[in-house]
Amino acid sequence: AQFAQNSGFDGLATSNTFLVAYPDGTGRAANGSGGARTWNGGACCGPAAARDVDDVAFLRLLVADVASAYAVDPDRVYAAGHSNGGIMALRLACEASDVFAAVGVQSSALGSATCEPRNPVSLLQIHGTADTNVPIGGGRGSGLAGVDFTPPKRAATTLAAADSCGSAPIATTDSVNPDLVLTSWPGCPSGTSVEFLAVTGATHGWMGHPPSSALAEKLVGTPYQGLDSSRAIWSFLAAHPRS
Repeated sequence: AQFAQNSGFDGLATSNTFLVAYPDGTGRAANGSGGARTWNGGACCGPAAARDVDDVAFLRLLVADVASAYAVDPDRVYAAGHSNGGIMALRLACEASDVFAAVGVQSSALGSATCEPRNPVSLLQIHGTADTNVPIGGGRGSGLAGVDFTPPKRAATTLAAADSCGSAPIATTDSVNPDLVLTSWPGCPSGTSVEFLAVTGATHGWMGHPPSSALAEKLVGTPYQGLDSSRAIWSFLAAHPRS
């Protein structure tokens, strides 16, 4: 419910005619309810990781459940996430590439010890240079996770290598908004794209949208308004079905 409110994906789904689902992670209570929900993205986060919840299997089942009720194109199944949700989406790219054609995340890092997708996966990774919760250089952040994060860009370099993309990435500064520096890996032979968008001065908050609460703003910072992460991620995902 928090991400539905914060991201505005409902409106994008209506205007662009796609299905969006917001699964719940694991809470602190023994039955998985209560408090902030977490995902087992590997090294992070919270009860889900501590209990080694099989969220990859859960999200595979979720896709199958939605597909049993609606007309789902299996070549256009995507995952998007923020923070721990993005860490989970990156794990799906590594371990469920037969289901998810592309992934878009903000403020996330690779939490899996290994990442060897069976199929090529496209990735758009957005990260703020002023993110203290998941520092752009890696290490322990200021948030509640209490873990040492790998440098976020390692997720993009890992998937670019897995997709057999070119080893020499190209960095481009946006001509309209110089805060945006896009690194892309050319020559992915399977038609995939891997991109890392660094946003100068952006915090951990979901970009382009108001904070979901005053407490959220205190924990993650005032969201950067010069980029709408939801629109950027949807535009990328929509352009990258499985080929």
